[in-house]
Parts: sequence; C-alpha cells; structure tokens
Amino acid sequence: MAETRLLDTPHGPARVHLHQGLGDRRGTLVLGHGAGGSVEAPDLQAVTAGVVALGVDVVLVEQPYRVAGRRSAAPAKQLDVAWVAVLEQLDLVPGPLLVGGRSSGARVACRTAAATGAHGVLCLAFPLVTPKGASRQDELDGAGVPVLVIQGRSDRFGMPEPGLSREVVQVDGDHALRRDHDAVVAAVTAWIAQRLTPATA
Repeated sequence: MAETRLLDTPHGPARVHLHQGLGDRRGTLVLGHGAGGSVEAPDLQAVTAGVVALGVDVVLVEQPYRVAGRRSAAPAKQLDVAWVAVLEQLDLVPGPLLVGGRSSGARVACRTAAATGAHGVLCLAFPLVTPKGASRQDELDGAGVPVLVIQGRSDRFGMPEPGLSREVVQVDGDHALRRDHDAVVAAVTAWIAQRLTPATA
C-alpha cells in the first residue's frame, strides 16, 4: 500500500504516492505522469511493481494541475518548478536518485536532472517530435546523466536515437506502451540494477 502525501509547490500542492522498496532499500526512482494522463497509467504501475521488487523506493508524482482537477497541462516552466520543489521535500534513502516519467513527465525529468541531482533519467515513451514537427532532441541531449528511453516501435511521436550515455530500447506497441509490459519492466529493472550500490550484508 502506497503512502500518499500532499507537498506544497509554488504552483499549488502536488500529490506524491510513496511505494517502499522491498528488503534493503537501495535508492529511489521518482516518476511523473503524461500531460493528459495520471500516475495510474498501466506502464507506470508495472514499472513501479518491478522496481520496488529490486529494493528501490518509487515515488509517483501528480503535478499540481492534475491535483486541481485540470486535464490540460501547465506550461513547461511551471511543471519544472513544481517538480524540483517536490524533489527537494522528499526524504530519500541512501543510494542513487533516479528520475523520469512517461511522455511529458519524461521531458520534465530530462530538463531538471541537473537541478535535482539525479543520477539517471528513465523516459517512458519520450515524445520526440512535436505536433508541428519540431524535434525535442535537445531535451534528451541536455539531461547530462545516463538516460534510458523505452519507446514503442510504432510511437507516432518518433524514435529517439541512442547516444553516448543514452540507451534506447524499442518494444512492441505505440505511445501508450500497453502491449508488452514485461519487456518494459525487464529493460527498466536491468538498467536500474546497474546503478544500485551493493546491498549491505
């Protein structure tokens, strides 16, 4: 059962759902939702269950606009400020801090990775191409830490390219990542396991 809390941000309260890692807690993964979605998205829930089993705490963050009952996403700067404010208030266990989310949440995590002191960014269905055809490659490139992108092969928002510190895993499905949760979770847990400190004997 997750612990739910409201945390103040400059743009209103955010809601966090804290899932404690099993056994020796060795790090934290903080995930945000998509622009019109919620933390109940099936891929976020599947990843949460898989990562908790590694002994990693998972924190699912609802942005203030969602807590206020609005469907339309807030401007990017507001999302970033609220996200950083939430991270500053979390009581983190020892170990690496990993951040990420699906779609819009992944973008926020990339843009704020340096500000939050993250050790890596997990992008579930990164929306590489805007509706007008512009690229958001600069957000991926600017993360400054190792990045894992899980992308559906038929994602209408494009397929990011791997980079020096960026791994891209293609799975069956589209932007919703609903078709093969096992593949998504396997890629995420393998990537996170590489970043964990050894459990204390």
